[in-house]
Formats: sequence, C-alpha cells, structure tokens
Amino acid sequence: MTQSRSPGEGVPRLPPGYSLKAFDSVGSTNDEAKAFARLGAAEGTVVWARRQETGRGRRGRAWSSPEGNLYSSIVLRPGRPPAEAAQISFVAALAIAETASSVLPDGADVRCKWPNDVLIHGRKLSGILLESEPAPDGGVAWVVLGVGINLRHFPEGTEYPVTSLAAEGAPRIEPAALLEIYAANLALWYRRWLEGGFAPIRAAWIERATGLGAPVVVRLSDRTLTGVFADLDSDGVLLLDPLKERGEGAGTGRLRIAAGDVFFPNPSSPGPAES
Repeated sequence: MTQSRSPGEGVPRLPPGYSLKAFDSVGSTNDEAKAFARLGAAEGTVVWARRQETGRGRRGRAWSSPEGNLYSSIVLRPGRPPAEAAQISFVAALAIAETASSVLPDGADVRCKWPNDVLIHGRKLSGILLESEPAPDGGVAWVVLGVGINLRHFPEGTEYPVTSLAAEGAPRIEPAALLEIYAANLALWYRRWLEGGFAPIRAAWIERATGLGAPVVVRLSDRTLTGVFADLDSDGVLLLDPLKERGEGAGTGRLRIAAGDVFFPNPSSPGPAES
C-alpha cells in the first residue's frame, strides 16, 4: 500500500459522513478500498489517487489511468442482498451523469447506457466497477464502488468511442474539485436508493437512457442476441424483445438480460457497455 498523502491540488471537501484516504499512486483504488473495508473502514471511506498503475474495469479489463483523470473508490455498507446491492452501479451512473452535466457546456448530451456506462454525445466517459464480499446473513458485508472519470485523457484505439470532459468542452477543472462534485451527487443518489429503493433510480436512469426502444445486439458469453431494448425491469435487468439468435431462426418471447456486452447496430452509435 502506498503511503497515504494528500495530492497536491488540495483536499476535496466531502459530504458529511464521508472520509478521505488520498494517494499519489496506487495499483488500484478498488484494491486499496477493499483492504480498508476488510479492516473495518466505515461507510463513506473514499480512496482517491492521482494515478493507478494497474487500474481495471469489469471482467479484469485494463483501465488506462494516467495522471489528470479522476480515480476513486468508496466503501459502502448498504446491508442489502447481493442482487439489490448490484443496483448501486445505476446509482453511480446517475451521479456521474449529473457531475458531467454540471461542468459541461449547456446542451451537452449526457446519457446512460445499460448497465453502467455514461456517454457524452455517444462516447464513453467513465468506468464503474463494483466489488463486494458476502456477509454471514446472506447479504453483503460491504461494497466497494470504483469509478474512473476521463477528465483530461482517454485511451485511443478502443473498439468503442471514448471521450473526456475536456474533449467535450468542459473548462479546466482539477480532479480534487471533480471529486467534490461527484461525491456530493453520489451521496444524494445513494440516500435516495437507501430510502426509496430502485424505483426512483430507475425513473431517473430511464430519463437519461440511450437506446431504449431501439435495435440492440447483446453479446453473451455463449451466444449473441439481436432485438429491441424494450425496457429496464424493476430490478435493473435489461428486457430484450429478441429478433433472432445469430445463426438461428426466429426469437422467442421477451428475455431478461442480467449481464452482457451491448452494441447498437448503427456504427456511429456507442459501443459496448460492460456489465
């Protein structure tokens, strides 16, 4: 573990009940946050680093982490079953979307893409990674919510369009200031989820949804489905009205998709969302 210190641009002001552990460099903020969680760190413990040496996204995919972007992970203890705790990814997406909207020029098209992408004008801005450990009662002992937001840099040569806040016209803002905005938005949406369940999160997410009602391709581990993104179910699952399975005949009834890579057939549309 790298020595804890405050990165040079200043100490972010976090919401009440949140505390900060700041680093110049770590392997992964999620790994650091998990270590703190296992040692009993309180809900709201925020791990923030200038850069990550081994940042990662879902399914172990590498996450480019140069200095200048925002990398943070937060320890949460929601006391909910695993299926409900997974809804925190939608909570985070809304917090990121509102954070982006608050610093971008008026009229910027900020959208949510199932299950956990945030897009600006169809280009991916951020990554979300949830990790947890089970509790003896069948719930989760804790959830670590890792978020990376492309503030100044974004990777080249990806299979889907990627962008940064700076590239989309946001004025210069330091990662510490962006963390303040994001943490405040997350605290608000997390409280709404704790108090009101998934319904208010679902409603707000649908208002920002991209691809709803449109043709979509869902790549699963063992097959690829084509159909229409019909709706977001009450638990966050994608509802797909299938057209057909690739290489097979006509599709069946409406399907529930809990995990998969989502593509829009239009080449100019956003690329896959990781789940």
